[in-house]
Amino acid sequence: MIFSEVYGAYYNTVAAVIKKAVRHPVSEAEIREIIEKHAFGESKAVIPEAIKSERWQLITKDGMTPIKNNPSLPLSLLQKQWLKAVACDQRIRLFGDIDIDFTDVEPLFRPEDIFVFDRCNDGDNYSDEDYIANFRLILDAIKQQYPLSIDVKNRRGEAANRTILPQYLEYSEKDDKFRLIGAGEKFGLTINLGRIISCRRCDNPPKIKRMKYNKALPRRVILELTDCRNVLERVLLHFAHFKKTAERIDKDRYTITIHYDKEDETEVVIRVLSFGPLVKATAPEHFINLIKQRLISQKSCEQ
Repeated sequence: MIFSEVYGAYYNTVAAVIKKAVRHPVSEAEIREIIEKHAFGESKAVIPEAIKSERWQLITKDGMTPIKNNPSLPLSLLQKQWLKAVACDQRIRLFGDIDIDFTDVEPLFRPEDIFVFDRCNDGDNYSDEDYIANFRLILDAIKQQYPLSIDVKNRRGEAANRTILPQYLEYSEKDDKFRLIGAGEKFGLTINLGRIISCRRCDNPPKIKRMKYNKALPRRVILELTDCRNVLERVLLHFAHFKKTAERIDKDRYTITIHYDKEDETEVVIRVLSFGPLVKATAPEHFINLIKQRLISQKSCEQ
């Protein structure tokens, strides 16, 4: 991993011990206290022993260190390249004016190096200054929990006003769009950020009750496929962020069980359909009916 929590914790722990030892001899009690703060429980059996035996040659037996200055943990070349690549993503500006500019390195990759073949082409315009300003205001309203008055275009293209207490933002990878979820009406509100005309803080809001979050409703779908045209790898990659299991049932036939939450059901149906006849949903009956209904709906639109 480019940024590793495990190894990062060890490096930061030893760096904290060295900082203490630069100023004065560090005791075993202080070392254990630093480990409890920065590392893991099992680290108490590893780090003190490595320091005491001088295996790392960073702290001497008397708690001193040959290092004269406080240690720093500079970014590696690969880390700089990765951060610069992330900075090339237009969506990074939505979260603030983040300055990630390492003049001495090239990005690890650029947006044009990645071809996404199954994403809608009408995603949000992340370079639009009004969109950026609206996103930042919404983000602040979520953190500070104050209501917003939002003018938005409805499905008929007409302007409508909504007063909403923002709860969280959702991002659809398939649609490449952000949605705002919040309280404001009986069953809550969902607003596509791309439809927002204007957004401002609401100074005299009506009384709005905070949303009650529904408990997660776990569901699953069982898929069957024949591994031709590299479809097995594509399916596993496509559903990488869902819990799943794969089982081989024949020479080149597999079943994939995907676990998801009810709120993601429409997204899962669309993703399964994107594989066409290469992937077949075999259970449950409820999911198969959703597939049939969507296919019937698509066929009626073509006529």
